[in-house]
Amino acid sequence: MRFSAIAVRLCTVLFLAGLVVPAARAQQAVPLASAALPDAPEAQTAQSSMASAQSSGSLEGKQTKRILGIIPNFRAVSADTKLPPETVREKFKESTEDSLDYSSFIFVGILAGVGQAQDSYPEFHQGAAGYGRYYWHTLADQVDENYQVEFILPALLHEDSRYYTLGHGGFLKRTAYSFSRVFVTRTDSGRETFNVSEIVGGGGAAGISNLYYPSQERTWTKTGQRWVLNCGLDGGVFIFKEFWPDLNSRFFHQKD
Repeated sequence: MRFSAIAVRLCTVLFLAGLVVPAARAQQAVPLASAALPDAPEAQTAQSSMASAQSSGSLEGKQTKRILGIIPNFRAVSADTKLPPETVREKFKESTEDSLDYSSFIFVGILAGVGQAQDSYPEFHQGAAGYGRYYWHTLADQVDENYQVEFILPALLHEDSRYYTLGHGGFLKRTAYSFSRVFVTRTDSGRETFNVSEIVGGGGAAGISNLYYPSQERTWTKTGQRWVLNCGLDGGVFIFKEFWPDLNSRFFHQKD
């Protein structure tokens, strides 16, 4: 069953996000000087230190186009960054980059191997031919959901499917914020709204998969499981995106 393969992905994302708990908690300790009036000497000193940190290339809250120079991160927006609305063409371009980037084919290959090793779909069998079936089914799932969630529905509903990094606050606050983006998104005008693209798009992708999965996998229960897992996995990815700047700053110092 595909549940185990996707669960592995989700657990991996949450584990990586959890690596930044000590750093995030440390950020919660705010100096008393920050509570002073803006024109107080202490406040001016704090502001000068902050400006100095920013000018020195601090990576706090700053997203990179790729994670570790490999994984696409095109739709993540750095903290406190305001961007103009995306055009339909830009939404199409970003969903295509997410779906057909070279690293996506590698990731699909890994997931296909995990699925085959766990015998998630016995109907696919083993061997090279079986691996090929796992591969193209996984690729179709990914491309279908990406285009629905990131392009088709956002274009029709004028929703902004990019991930806007919070970048400040405690670990629990940021985790809750990032996972809530499954249900809350922005419109092209900048207002918050229910994330129809994610919820309906994830369900639509699960339904369309019934067209090419074996008949035993087309029940309402298994379709619903795929829907929930699609949305849950995206929530896990949002959590990882939220804390990627912390991981990057602490361990990798990658600048983009």
